[in-house]
Amino acid sequence: MPIKTLPTKTSATSLIKTVKDVQKQKDALTLLALFTEVTDLPPVVWGTSIIGFGSYHYVYASGQTGDWPLTAFSPRASGITIYIMPGFGEYEALLGKIGPHKISGGSCLYIKKLEGVHIPTLKTLIKKSVAHMKKKYKVVS
Repeated sequence: MPIKTLPTKTSATSLIKTVKDVQKQKDALTLLALFTEVTDLPPVVWGTSIIGFGSYHYVYASGQTGDWPLTAFSPRASGITIYIMPGFGEYEALLGKIGPHKISGGSCLYIKKLEGVHIPTLKTLIKKSVAHMKKKYKVVS
């Protein structure tokens, strides 16, 4: 089954402007700058709500293949989802310092708002996860 979430031509700032909550919009703009700085990659909107940075090519044991962002975030009504693609097994110490959050789905870090999040720790988490992905997978961009 082919993946449905693909890169689009939508700009990240256009997507962020559609966020109705003013504080979430400000948080998303802060994250946009942070991810751009940490990854040194341009933002690309994937599907309708994911702002990704870089991409890698994966092949599952089932034979399914596809491309996906090295890291990403999504400003949603319920909060912000940050995608840490290698998961969190190696990053428990960082998670303990990051501030209020939840994790699930293997690679999703959920935060309600940036207030209270330790930004230097978040930067380190993103940087380490992108380095991990670049070592493990064929990086497309």
